[in-house]
Amino acid sequence: MINRRWLLVVALAVAVVQIGFLVSMIAGRAAILRGGQEVLLEVRPIDPRDLLRGDYVILGYNISSIPAELFAEKPAGDEGADESVIFVRLKADDEGVWQPIAARYGEKPQPEATEGEIDIKGSASATWFEGTTSVDVRYGIERFYVPEGEGKAIENDLRERPFRMRVAVAEDGSAQIKAFMDGDTMLYAEPLY
Repeated sequence: MINRRWLLVVALAVAVVQIGFLVSMIAGRAAILRGGQEVLLEVRPIDPRDLLRGDYVILGYNISSIPAELFAEKPAGDEGADESVIFVRLKADDEGVWQPIAARYGEKPQPEATEGEIDIKGSASATWFEGTTSVDVRYGIERFYVPEGEGKAIENDLRERPFRMRVAVAEDGSAQIKAFMDGDTMLYAEPLY
């Protein structure tokens, strides 16, 4: 009888931990969408379709390739180094599209961001070679799922005219897609939950 009670207690504890983990993931994403600073980025198509999850568009952004001269110092990584955390400071241009103005590996660029600037967190290779001119950065917002059957059409439209993505950025630099825009028209908005 004691073994059954112990097994039940352990099973309930495991279930609570798993549920807590899922709730924290969902709540964290919702907190960024609700309270993060919005930035508008230009998007560039790469590829559509996932056999298991349906249509999606893989996007590159105007901030996906950061010029090497925006880094105050080059990374200390060795050849073949793993991915490293990178922070890219953004500022809106005259059209409201946010552009990179500084970048740094491991921590936010210095001095601290001023009014109208924000630091977004991504990952990039810490390997630099002689003649490195830019660094490709991934922010975790490169894949956007769309309603079934619309991925190919959106990909074709992306090649014909500019689209933009409204992204929420938290204070720690984490980013979440908020809305997919065709000019000033919102095509899709991400729900909080």
